[in-house]
Amino acid sequence: MRFVVVTLMAAAAVFSPLAAFADSADVEATITSVDTEKLSLSLDDGKSYQAPEEFDFDGLKAGVKVVVFYTEIDGKRVINDLEVVK
Repeated sequence: MRFVVVTLMAAAAVFSPLAAFADSADVEATITSVDTEKLSLSLDDGKSYQAPEEFDFDGLKAGVKVVVFYTEIDGKRVINDLEVVK
């Protein structure tokens, strides 16, 4: 039994630093600008969000209210998902 507990604690110690690198969050805000060339969105929270290459910008323009689900990686907010608020 001690071996199982020690193994689980060792695994937790190894994987715990990974959580610091990927901090998932979400924000509800209004788009202030869209840059399809740089694959980014700026929101009225004053921050910029990076979109993946396969991201679909259809219907996204300044003034549209959205909920952005993102992960912060190396100081950049990378979009995981986006929902338009109606």
